[in-house]
Amino acid sequence: MLVIVCPGQGSQTPGFLAPWLELPGFRDRMHWLSTVAGIDLIQAGTRSDAETIKDTAIAQPLIVGAGLISLLALFEHPADGFRQVAGAAGHSVGEITAACAAGVITAEQAMVFVRERGRLMAEAARVTATGMSAVLGGDADEVTQALLKHGLIAANNNCRGQIVAAGTLEQLAALRADPPAKTKVVPLSVAGAFHTAHMAPAVTELTGMARAISTHDARVPLVSNRDGTVVHSGRQILQRMVTQVSNPVRWDLCMETFKDLAVTALIEIPPAGALTNMAKRGLPGVEVLALKTPDQLSEAHRMISEHAQPALIANTPTWRMIIAPAKGIVSFTASQPGSRVPAGSVVAAVNTLRDTFEVTAPDGGQVIEWLVQDGDPVSPGQPLLRLHATAA
Repeated sequence: MLVIVCPGQGSQTPGFLAPWLELPGFRDRMHWLSTVAGIDLIQAGTRSDAETIKDTAIAQPLIVGAGLISLLALFEHPADGFRQVAGAAGHSVGEITAACAAGVITAEQAMVFVRERGRLMAEAARVTATGMSAVLGGDADEVTQALLKHGLIAANNNCRGQIVAAGTLEQLAALRADPPAKTKVVPLSVAGAFHTAHMAPAVTELTGMARAISTHDARVPLVSNRDGTVVHSGRQILQRMVTQVSNPVRWDLCMETFKDLAVTALIEIPPAGALTNMAKRGLPGVEVLALKTPDQLSEAHRMISEHAQPALIANTPTWRMIIAPAKGIVSFTASQPGSRVPAGSVVAAVNTLRDTFEVTAPDGGQVIEWLVQDGDPVSPGQPLLRLHATAA
């Protein structure tokens, strides 16, 4: 089972895009994405210095654009990826890349959305002097208590022994002066307290913009970085991308879902490295590849041929398939085949060791058949119900 993961802000380094532009057609594609975003991404990814590409308004479109063109080298035809990838996920802004790769939004929609996301987050960051620091090591409960003590938020819970704290510069300075036992506090080179309430103004603006974006349901299981659940509805994925701006990233829960999916291989697309390192610690036994340059494409193609399996939802009529968001035990709440359910109604619940997740029908419609039995164990992304959708 193969998953593709897409990195977030902070993964970019000066010149990382240059070798990819040597591939036939890639410069033209990046020029087109630059035109859509209104930013010279070729300049940013090849000649700009570290300080320039640290700018949130530049970094975010650059990361998404680079990810999208590198995916073309993995799968020449998008349909190939839909048939071979068991799942996809993105860290922070990388979730936009993953949503585009899963067929939820187009590349042009992704670039406009990320351009506005980066601009609005940069503006929100200028309201108050804020930042982020990585807290490495220590006991998780003690780290959590220390953050609460100083009024900080765990903006990223990446993996065991790596939590990113966010808040005002004064709060972060207090944490560095009084760190939890057996930890190292490392300031991060970011412009503000992302994934916290400090970003609320950006969420308000993006919410309005999102109402004008058309979506499709995901063609492969998309693991949400909000809570590690598998999400299928295109509208729900878009809504999560909006609210994610001011909510914590739970990459640790994404990796738990990868375990539930029985993932055997993970490829991180450019600018790669950070998520691969987390996977090496959190997913023992899983083959991983940080795809940094085209020289590694032969290795990536080998991994795809050895680990790829058809996704459960890739070849089904996605507009009428309801899937499990997580691993657990399913219980039915909807009526029997032949009955109708209203749009947005809860049709089932999946009980996990961590929580209970409601399964909703995004579109109203007629229940065709249950594909599992009440009380069955289910896997993330497993089809539960066929629904003949009707107009809302």
